[in-house]
Amino acid sequence: MDIEIDLVVDGTTHSLSVDTRTTLLDALRERLQVISPKKGCDHGQCGTCTVLLDGRRHLTCLALAVAHDGAEVVTAAGLGSDGLHPVQRSFLTHDGYQCGYCTPGQVCSAVGMLDEVAQGHPSHVTEDLTAEVDLDDAEIRERMSGNLCRCGAYPGILAAVREAARG
Repeated sequence: MDIEIDLVVDGTTHSLSVDTRTTLLDALRERLQVISPKKGCDHGQCGTCTVLLDGRRHLTCLALAVAHDGAEVVTAAGLGSDGLHPVQRSFLTHDGYQCGYCTPGQVCSAVGMLDEVAQGHPSHVTEDLTAEVDLDDAEIRERMSGNLCRCGAYPGILAAVREAARG
């Protein structure tokens, strides 16, 4: 059974008809030809499909498109309105990519994570829940742990997120 939905993807509104079983990732890639989020594991374990969904980082392979009718989706390709987003520039500066497959998901996750930190959300390794979050390497690693890199660009990713956090 197909359902009509609207998605605002990187600032552009799209109306489409999707089967109720269609994931948001498949709607983006196969129906709208938005190729920034990648299909990695298709089980929510690698993070290559991460986007900002209504302002929060989200795994699109685990989301049904019909559940997000009217949602605003920002992919790594839609982050920088005037050139590159600061996180994207930081990834370039610190070689936070190698093969580049996980990079869009890593970038979106980093942007979402930095917003969570700015809002004061603790993580599993946050020691003092009442203090301002200290975004040290352990904190960054924990918060980015849902995004896997198969080629081993972790040192560059860590350096890129650290720099982006400093502004």
